[in-house]
Amino acid sequence: MRVSIAQFKSALGAADENFSTAARLIEAAQPCDVIVLPELWSTGYYPTPVENFADDVGHRTIDFICAAAKKFSVNIVGGSVIVNDGGKIFNRCHVANRSGQIVAAYDKTHLFGFAGEDDVFSAGNELTTFELDGVICGAAICYDLRFPETIRRLALGGAEIIFVPAAWSLKRLRPRQILTKARAIENQLFVVFANSAGISEVVDPRGEVIIEGGRDTGILTAEINFDVRRDVRAAMNLLADRNFSVDTISN
Repeated sequence: MRVSIAQFKSALGAADENFSTAARLIEAAQPCDVIVLPELWSTGYYPTPVENFADDVGHRTIDFICAAAKKFSVNIVGGSVIVNDGGKIFNRCHVANRSGQIVAAYDKTHLFGFAGEDDVFSAGNELTTFELDGVICGAAICYDLRFPETIRRLALGGAEIIFVPAAWSLKRLRPRQILTKARAIENQLFVVFANSAGISEVVDPRGEVIIEGGRDTGILTAEINFDVRRDVRAAMNLLADRNFSVDTISN
């Protein structure tokens, strides 16, 4: 699977400009099998009041990524955008397949209190897996990466690769680099981290970085070889070796 990350820092609140940038980068990434956009790419992270910048039920975003997916026959993990759904504001990721059909939508479940996300967004309450070109995939958004149970549940759902759109500050680069490796190793899957601030990366199930980007706008492309995952699991199947008999803590 040839995966491309469209790495760019959006202009704050300038949706038209950001849609144009995303369109240019999607075209520039071709040919690829999957392209991934960063977190809150259509607005930047994040203009206030957020409800004034929300995409109503995601209509504009859905139309955009579906049209691009169909035009280039490419799967698109549409980063995330601010969505107003039923009067609630969500940080939502839409996924389109090569036919231009939405195959998944995921709302960020862990809201970053340090940045006040919990004051303006509603948290999602459901994880989801989806299939792209026969591969079971999962999605998490930025801060979700800090919660190992989130990625573990996706792994238990069969995910072989996790896409993580993010707007992760480079001031916290080192912890993030550790977390992407840890999530990949402990769940024996690939992690694709698409960061608006830069230093996006793709990590394999051994915790090895396949490719890492710089800080500038551009395309980062990696070839994903799922034989690596099969070999790692054949040698040491961590999920199969979990011990469920220990369910209490003694004092």
